[in-house]
Amino acid sequence: MIRQKAFESTGRMLKGGLHCHTTLSDGSGTPEEVIKVHADNDFDFLALTDHRLYNRKNYAPETDVLIIPGMEFDASFDTDIGFRCFHTVCLGPDDDTNGFNHGERFASGVVKDQFDFQKYLDWMHSKNNITFYCHPQWSSTPARYFDKLRGQFGMEVWNTGCATECDMDYNAPYWDEMLGMGHKIWGIATDDGHRMYQHCKGWVMVHAEKNVKSILRSLSEGSFYSSCGPIIKDFYVDQGVAYIDTEPCKKVLFHSDRHPNRKISAKDGELLTHAELDLKNNYNYIRASVVDEQGNRAWTNPIFLH
Repeated sequence: MIRQKAFESTGRMLKGGLHCHTTLSDGSGTPEEVIKVHADNDFDFLALTDHRLYNRKNYAPETDVLIIPGMEFDASFDTDIGFRCFHTVCLGPDDDTNGFNHGERFASGVVKDQFDFQKYLDWMHSKNNITFYCHPQWSSTPARYFDKLRGQFGMEVWNTGCATECDMDYNAPYWDEMLGMGHKIWGIATDDGHRMYQHCKGWVMVHAEKNVKSILRSLSEGSFYSSCGPIIKDFYVDQGVAYIDTEPCKKVLFHSDRHPNRKISAKDGELLTHAELDLKNNYNYIRASVVDEQGNRAWTNPIFLH
């Protein structure tokens, strides 16, 4: 049996936001307001990732929300192939092993392609931060424009701000392309909240202790799933069959590199809590997504079979 790492042990998962903005950059809510709205929506942890401004401070310590240090960094180029921009969120520890200080500001990067952007990733990693790639559709970067970047643990598969304002970056664009090329990269849902109504609509559910070190380790290892609402209880492969258990949902989709998506829908008037797929082909990976009655989605991280 191979169980996706988020479900290897029992116990409560932590709900967290990894990408949002405040009035310290281009958000409409103050840091205090943004933290409090996440507390009101039962978030356990949150990263305030204002543009090129590193945050290590909890502006609402009276809440029980744990703050993950971080920021969003960007670099752009405009050539004969058109405009492209690279956006990355970096997240770091809350101790002296983090090479960034609270309140440090940086200028946007200047690059000519993804290979040139690698120097900025290397810089963030040298500061003992982990990174994930942001909103590839909105950034005009199909997989061929960021597939050679090294060291990122994940990529956004849902971004509320881009989805609601631009009809982009929802339901994992380019993720299967990256997975099909052999990249072991995790899928992350965020709200990228700028306006207050955008917050708390995309998150990760992480199997970790409630401290920054444990959460960062679990994110790096893929011990989480992403959601805009549905709850996933288990996901595993046993004797050539993939199984998923969820809270009641309308449909389950299985995604892989060996066959088109397989959809399993509930019968009229009914809901699903379990689905399975016989992996007859030589799959390299399998993942699943879940859709509830309101159309909200959740995504497992993949199980790699080879």
